[in-house]
Amino acid sequence: MAQTSVQRQTVYHAALPKNNGNGNRDKTSRPRRGSFFVRQNKNGVNNKPRRDTTGSQERVTFKASKTLKICHLGGLEEVGRNMSYLEYGNDIMVIDAGFSFPSDDMPGVDYVIPDVSYLQDNRQRIKAIVLTHGHMDHIGAIPYIINKLGNPTIYGTNLTIGLLKDKLTEFGLANKVKTVVINPEKDKLTLGIFKVSFFRVNHNIPDTVGIVIDTPAGKVVHTADFKFDLTPINEPVIDLGQLAEIGKEGVLALLIDSTGSRNPGYAISESEIKANMKELFARTRGRIFIASFSTLISRIQQIIDVTADTSRKLTVTGRSILSSIEVASKLGYLKVPEGLIINNQKSAHLPDDKLVVLSTGTQGEDSSALTRMSRGDHRFFKIKKGDTVILSSSIIPGNEADVVEVYDNLLRSGAKVVDYKQMDIHTSGHAHQEELKTVMRLINPKFIIPVHVNRYMRQANADLGKSLGIKEENLMVVDNGEVLEFSGDKCEALKQKVPTSYVLVDGLGVGDVGNIVLRDRQAMAEGGIFVVILTVDHRTGEIVTSPDIISRGFVYMRAAENLIHRARQEVKSLFRRHIVNKPVDLQYIKSIIREEMGEFLFNETKRRPMVIPVIIEV
Repeated sequence: MAQTSVQRQTVYHAALPKNNGNGNRDKTSRPRRGSFFVRQNKNGVNNKPRRDTTGSQERVTFKASKTLKICHLGGLEEVGRNMSYLEYGNDIMVIDAGFSFPSDDMPGVDYVIPDVSYLQDNRQRIKAIVLTHGHMDHIGAIPYIINKLGNPTIYGTNLTIGLLKDKLTEFGLANKVKTVVINPEKDKLTLGIFKVSFFRVNHNIPDTVGIVIDTPAGKVVHTADFKFDLTPINEPVIDLGQLAEIGKEGVLALLIDSTGSRNPGYAISESEIKANMKELFARTRGRIFIASFSTLISRIQQIIDVTADTSRKLTVTGRSILSSIEVASKLGYLKVPEGLIINNQKSAHLPDDKLVVLSTGTQGEDSSALTRMSRGDHRFFKIKKGDTVILSSSIIPGNEADVVEVYDNLLRSGAKVVDYKQMDIHTSGHAHQEELKTVMRLINPKFIIPVHVNRYMRQANADLGKSLGIKEENLMVVDNGEVLEFSGDKCEALKQKVPTSYVLVDGLGVGDVGNIVLRDRQAMAEGGIFVVILTVDHRTGEIVTSPDIISRGFVYMRAAENLIHRARQEVKSLFRRHIVNKPVDLQYIKSIIREEMGEFLFNETKRRPMVIPVIIEV
């Protein structure tokens, strides 16, 4: 077994994983421990035109193949769920493992995490997981998958590991998962065949790093989420000279963030946001409620600073953001003046113009503090006339309707609402076009692989590379599960694909729901349920009493008595017509009632509820 050594100008040799690892929507709070089920067919729900990367495809392996392979298990067709790996010979190195929020066709689901079945099959070959930064879309899946992967060592910067440990503790995994804090300026890793070093980048959370991976096929650079920020908050400025030096050494492939690829120019500095926020705080007379992402540490620091500068007190509501503040403060990434933060109970005794309330809920999450405040069911705070609510974030695609609902509720309560479209109170943590082109020039890779977010943004990123003179055949725009193989001077996407089905985290059970359950939830949400209860004499096969009917989400029974009466008669008629043998085949009768009552109800109402027949023998 390889040993782990730590030095300055340090080389860490990854220990081999054990052979047999055992294996919110509290949307703003901690993710609940939940069940996972593989959504086997992405096209099987509501017939939405998604790529069919199903878990039922043949298992593939590239074991001992002496070529470099790069594959993404998530993050290339969505916002979030970022996870990728590099493979050469018998060695695999994983980069990040995050979750995403469910789409509208996943009712009741908390989170979506990557399908790691390929890595699980090859877990003895995994040398390590290397993390780029501490956002949940890059680390949030780890508590759910780490045992499946054989508990490999996880490497990351100080803040990233601190935030991860907090989540691992919540899942009872703190003492079962080995984590190592790296110093990006000094440390190097030897992970099997891979030699790994780091460079700092600016994002909207401190301690974000890009990764340089030396492989037998050539050097691979991963930018992580990044932007240029000449005046960052609590972190050093990105070292463009270092990027140029990396480029001079010769780079085979550049994996580059695509989230801001459609935005011209440069991203706004976090410091500009602070100045605008201070102006807004200073002219506001009532209470200020401000919502942000729980791990957006740089923004939280600005809110702390501006609150102190305007002689207000800060109170925080929302478990996840409280946890982030606690971890970041303990590690020195947040500087909080003594006495600035007070608890929710004490805040009730302050004058309105002396209070700032920090919460989560920028995406309209149902259980978030801001959403509950907007509905008037928060334990401590009720929005009232004179309050100002600041949404210091942009809207993640797909969350628009939820955010609008919260926005409307806040306005109904009399609050003034300020968002990033009205004032520069949020800036992207992702590079815009000029920044992306600069990095491409400095790194000067042979191949560019746009990563993160949807295809159209990654294609826009590839187009930027094309505008710089990079050959079109060297711009590799691929999707989740597609395997890029580097051989000599060539790169191609292989026909074999790795499974990338959705794995859904839902509730407290483990593996007790599946694709059929998801479709049932959608059917109930769209058409309701119609339960038919029959009591049958098991000796004679006759109905003992009139069928009982229960309707939920289909029709209100008191207002549809005529329909319910005719439905009972139809059930009796169906039962009599289809009793051909004794004893009665009850399963057959149930299927007949399910199908033909479905047609009857559709013909009567042009609605199709889920029909559930229940037969009780007496």
